[in-house]
Amino acid sequence: MTQTERRLFLIEYLLAENPHYSGVQIPEGETEQHYLLRSLVNVRPADPVSEAFLRVQDEYLQEENRTRGITDIADLVPVCNDLYLWHGDITTLKVDAIVNAANSGMTGCWQPCHACIDNCIHTCAGIQLRAVCDSMMKKQGHEEPVGQAKITPAFNLPCKFVLHTVGPIVDGPLTQTDCDLLSSCYTSCLDAAKAHGISSIAFCCISTGVFCFPQEEAAQIAVAAVKKWKETKEQTTLRPDMAGAAMRMKVVFNVFSEKDEGIYRRILYERSY
Repeated sequence: MTQTERRLFLIEYLLAENPHYSGVQIPEGETEQHYLLRSLVNVRPADPVSEAFLRVQDEYLQEENRTRGITDIADLVPVCNDLYLWHGDITTLKVDAIVNAANSGMTGCWQPCHACIDNCIHTCAGIQLRAVCDSMMKKQGHEEPVGQAKITPAFNLPCKFVLHTVGPIVDGPLTQTDCDLLSSCYTSCLDAAKAHGISSIAFCCISTGVFCFPQEEAAQIAVAAVKKWKETKEQTTLRPDMAGAAMRMKVVFNVFSEKDEGIYRRILYERSY
């Protein structure tokens, strides 16, 4: 099947699932079809789906990822030690794990085509990601607390795992509690990564989008938390394939704006001396 044939198959399948979509017309344009497919995926509950759908979806998403281009951490140059700064789309980054700034429901963003990282990650990973998150949350029986982390497979993303963490929402003046919770997001993700033998992790700018955490303060906290964790814990991180040698965690600070890139570059430069 071509990408167009795959896209049409997926759209037709999703439309047929829901009788409320009976009057929806599939647009002719590729861009419009892309947005319709993404919208249908974004609002779809974590219901069972056919093997045929999953096979076509996986082929479609993996080809889309290849077309957008994949950046391997092996091709990046660290700013200092094992700390990297990368300006780009985290869903195209080939590392062991990427971090998703999730909401307390932990099943992805349900707003069609929303630009948040939660929406982008779930869209590019495929519907399996919502299904596994939904299963975890039903077993947990309550919303995800702020500052913790959960790990899932990455499915169709170029990374291996996704670490999901809920950052603090800043509604008013920044408090010490906000800062402590944000720091906990970073250390919780690193702890989970360590427990799963992960050697490279990419952090997005947690809580700085719709959660309104100030960018400068968030970056200061992120770098400080990662550096402190590496100083105190990474020497105990061992991998069987390294014959007992200590493993150093490679950490990528992923940014999606020039402003954040400037902030992180300055902080990383200052803290390297």
